Amino acid sequence: MTTLQIGLLYGGATLAALFSGMPIAFALGGVATLFMVAFMPAASLDTVAQNVYEELASITLLTIPLFILKGAAIGKSRAGKDLYDALHTWLHRVPGGLGVAVVLACGLFAAMAGSSPATCSAIGSSGIPEMRRRGYSPGFAAGLVAAGGTLGILLPPSIVLILYAVAAEQSLGRLFLAGIGPGLLLVALFAGYAVLRWKQEFGQATADAAGGAARSEILRQDTYTWGDRLAALPRVLPFLVLLTGVMVALYGGIATPSETAGLGAVLALLLIALIYGAFRLRDLQPIFMGTLGESGMLLMIIGMSLLYSYVMSYLHISQAAAGWIVGLHLSKWLLLLAILLLVVALGFFLPPVSIILMTAPIILPPLRESGFDLIWFGVVMAVVMEMGLIHPPVGLNIFVINRIAPDIGLGPIIRGTLPFVAIMAVAVVILSAVPGIAMWLPDLVYSR
Repeated sequence: MTTLQIGLLYGGATLAALFSGMPIAFALGGVATLFMVAFMPAASLDTVAQNVYEELASITLLTIPLFILKGAAIGKSRAGKDLYDALHTWLHRVPGGLGVAVVLACGLFAAMAGSSPATCSAIGSSGIPEMRRRGYSPGFAAGLVAAGGTLGILLPPSIVLILYAVAAEQSLGRLFLAGIGPGLLLVALFAGYAVLRWKQEFGQATADAAGGAARSEILRQDTYTWGDRLAALPRVLPFLVLLTGVMVALYGGIATPSETAGLGAVLALLLIALIYGAFRLRDLQPIFMGTLGESGMLLMIIGMSLLYSYVMSYLHISQAAAGWIVGLHLSKWLLLLAILLLVVALGFFLPPVSIILMTAPIILPPLRESGFDLIWFGVVMAVVMEMGLIHPPVGLNIFVINRIAPDIGLGPIIRGTLPFVAIMAVAVVILSAVPGIAMWLPDLVYSR
């Protein structure tokens, strides 16, 4: 069989396995093993365990379970609610301040936890009921939290960026720094939309009240004293100090990424023990069990995805696909557009982890050939994959929000997230026009 025929068969078998409902790790590993039996030397099967182990035995991948432990410790505590309440107390005078507080809380929590589902769950469990109680429409409240949660795969310590650093053989420190600018850009765009949408709903509520309808809670004005504001800080500041300390240790050259992840995990456990009294076995068991479950699932997907990519490379599928893309002689930006559209399409049914590890051997060589900075592309790709977390049919955050607020329904949640998909597309255009938004900080730090 020709490489083209093998490649088409490989892709078709993968789609069939994925759409069968089989878990992603087993689907990718099963397809890879099947093609090893059919098209590779029999002795290659003897090296499956060795190949998977060698791929996972990376010092960079060690940071993943440690950052997951850090995120689980923070996520299982009341830190998310306290952070959200404190920001709301300080921003209540800003038009749409409640929505802006949710966005900022999502951004800060994502930077502490590094997990999109954890961010949605921690902030949404308190933010969505409060927004609905204050008259925000259910779809808007759900969409705001779902979109804010996506910041977990862009802001450091993003597990997605860790995997991209491994797949693209790029500096993890530079990638983390490159994610900060785009992350802040998205926070600003989301907050701006929250203000505009609030003004629209406030205006509609005002008109309805003038027409004799019942007065909406969105028209109510809260008042907080400086005492209330200062009282909200003690439970939040220690976690912000933790975030700052981890960043300083990582970017100041004090510790390696894996050492920083371990330090962050230990300090997070100490903080929840001191602030929330979570030091008993019954308090810590959900944290460690959640970490083991999520880490095991994620590392299984990573291992099988890397095996899948190894088989694809051995059979020259990835090299042929990359050569075919280069042979199209597309312009630089048309090539980027085609690749990002491919990522969007894969996001309909694959998580970011699998997308990165499966596509990296194919898309990175043509991008490098066209002169794109792979650090810059990594954060742009992360923004595009954020869309996959909130667009149907398999948007993970949509289902997390549906679990938190089942009475809203999938329809209103999806309609609430679609404006944020458009906002992310605008952010990609901005990052393409002004790449310095992503690159100025890593260039500044690493040029010293």
